[in-house]
Formats: sequence, C-alpha cells, structure tokens
Amino acid sequence: MQINPKIIKKQFEKSMEKYNDNAVVQKITAQKLVTNLAGIKNNFNNVLELGSGTGLLTKEFAEKITYENYYANDLTEKSKKYITQIIPEFTFICGNAQKINISKKMDLIISNAMFQWFNNLEQVSIRLSNMLTKNGMLAFSTFSPDNYREIKKLCGLSLDYKNTEELQSIFSKNFEIIYTEEFEYTMKFSNPLQLLAHMKNTGVNSLTMKQWTFKEVKEFCEKYKSAFPDLTLTYSPIIIICKKIA
Repeated sequence: MQINPKIIKKQFEKSMEKYNDNAVVQKITAQKLVTNLAGIKNNFNNVLELGSGTGLLTKEFAEKITYENYYANDLTEKSKKYITQIIPEFTFICGNAQKINISKKMDLIISNAMFQWFNNLEQVSIRLSNMLTKNGMLAFSTFSPDNYREIKKLCGLSLDYKNTEELQSIFSKNFEIIYTEEFEYTMKFSNPLQLLAHMKNTGVNSLTMKQWTFKEVKEFCEKYKSAFPDLTLTYSPIIIICKKIA
C-alpha cells in the first residue's frame, strides 16, 4: 500500500500521550536492539536516531551507550519535548527521515519500529550509507510479514513488510550484516474494543484515514471474536545491526 507521511504524522501525534503505556512490543524491541548493539560497540561520536517519537529507544540508548553528539529526527515537532526529558543536549531535526539533510557524517544511525513506514528500502539503504562515516553502523528494528497477521486476515490491511532474508538482501548491498534477530510476541485482550484502542494508541491506525462507523466497529468486533476467540494480536519484530561497507 502507498504510505502517506502526512497521515502517519497526524495519527502518531494523536497517540503520543498514550504511546509509552501501550507500546509494549516496541519497548522490548528497543531494549533488544540497544543491548545487542552495545555488545558489538558501545561508544560513538555522532549518533542519529530516526523516528525518535516519545523516546523509548533514546532512553535505552542513553543508559547503555556513550556518545559525543546526539541527533534526533522525527516527523513531528512534538517529539522534541520527549527527547529533552531524556537527553539535555541534542540536535533535533524535524522532517521526513527520507529527505532530511545532515551537515556531518554520522558514526551510527539507529531506529526502532519505523523502517516499515519507508516506501523504498533500496533507496533508504543507499541514502543512509552515504550519511555514515567509513565503517559507520546502522542498527534498526522493523516487522516481518507475520506482523498483525490477524488484522491482515480479517481486514486485508497490511504494510509491505519484508522478511529477514529480503532485508538482508537489500541492505547487504551497502552494509555488512553483523546481527539479525526475529521473534514473535503475542498480546491478548479482554475484548476487541480494547484491541482497537491499543492499535489507536500506538499510531497503527495510520494504515488508513477511514473513520469507522458504529456499525463497522460492531461488525469488526463480532468477526474478530469469531475468527480469533482468544483475542490475540501477533507482533513479529526483526532486528538488524550492520556496518557500512568501506
């Protein structure tokens, strides 16, 4: 499906106040991403975080890895407020991560649960490689095609998720893949409305601008309970850490 950054920005801005309380999987993924990166290298000069959001990844990074200069990027200016509470001194760059310009080369580019929103990962891989110093590193997490499989089966809504092998193929043209990990996390809800609220509060309704009527919500709830009586929602994160090919 075609991804509209304006829709993503609007929906994530709405969800920011409740995001950290609902982004259970995104927090786990941020922890895994930073822990594994720190095991490879734990000191960098210039660091750029793409999609800083409410600072889930920023907090993990600041606690486990040392750095000289931190640059945080997000589609929404509101992100700056959250990052300020974690890192007192940093440079905030508001805008589409696929279009921003940085005046200096980075030693690390890191991102959590955002690459699935990019339209063209081939171009992204080239662009990020050009933004890095020699032997600079890229560490990110995204999701596999199994992510939200219940929603895809029921509604046909899904992003163009890549599996681990596809991601490795794309990024290995510009990077040496150092570490990969894929895991599943299943959430359970007491009712379908709770599930819908969870998706809304993590910005996932960015998939569509369509506003559901009461009848459509009721039908969705009935279909979900029938198809998935355990009321589960499956996440399938992928973590990749790689180094720029000199």
